[in-house]
Amino acid sequence: MKKFFQILRQCALFREIADGEVEEMLGCLGARVVIYGKKDTVIGEGEPVRYIGIVLSGRLQVVQVDYFGNRSIVGNLEPSDLFGESFACAGVTEMPVNVICAEDSEVMLIDHHRIMYPCSNACGFHRKLIDNLLKVVAMKNLAFHQKIEIISKRTTREKLMAYLLLQAKIRNKSSFEIPYDRQELADFLGVDRSGLSAEIGKLRKEGILESERNQFKLL
Repeated sequence: MKKFFQILRQCALFREIADGEVEEMLGCLGARVVIYGKKDTVIGEGEPVRYIGIVLSGRLQVVQVDYFGNRSIVGNLEPSDLFGESFACAGVTEMPVNVICAEDSEVMLIDHHRIMYPCSNACGFHRKLIDNLLKVVAMKNLAFHQKIEIISKRTTREKLMAYLLLQAKIRNKSSFEIPYDRQELADFLGVDRSGLSAEIGKLRKEGILESERNQFKLL
C-alpha cells in the first residue's frame, strides 16, 4: 500500500488527514488493490453498489449504454480520482453505469459501508472522511451540470466549442490535451464521430483552432 501513498494524498477523500493516519485508515476500511487490463470492467451496470473506488494508475471511464447499444461516456477518471461515491451516498442498490478501464489500471476498492458507518473502534479520522466524501459528491454534481450545459447545445459545433472552451478555462491556457480520442470525444458529447471530425476540420480551415489527435489549441 505504501507505494500508492503519494497518489492517495492527492485523493480528495483523504484531504486534511494526517499522513500517519492514512495507513491505519486503509486497514480499518479494508481497502484492497486490484489490477485490471485495458477494456476490463471494474464495476458493471446492474451490479450491486458495494465499493467506492480510487484510481491508483491508468485511466478509467464511466460509460452508459442505452437499450439500442449506443455508448455514452459520462466521465473520465485519472489517478487519485474517486468513483462510485455518488451512488453509495444515494443508496442506489444497482449500478446504473459501467466503469471500464481505458488502459491498464490499478484500482483501490473500499467497501462503502466501512466509510459511511464508523467502526466499533470509533476511529478519530472517520468524521473528516465523511466530510470529505460529501464535498466530493458536491463537486461531482457541479461537473455533471457542466456536462449537461455542454450536451444541451443544439449542434455538434456548439457542443464541441462549449467543451473546448471549458477545458481552456479550467487550464487557463489556450493549448491543452483532452483525455479522449475522436470516438471517445464523440461518445462524451453524444454526437456522430464522422460529424465531429467534419466540424473539427471546418474549425481548422476557419482558423478557430489547431488540433492533432487529442491536442487542441484555440486561436
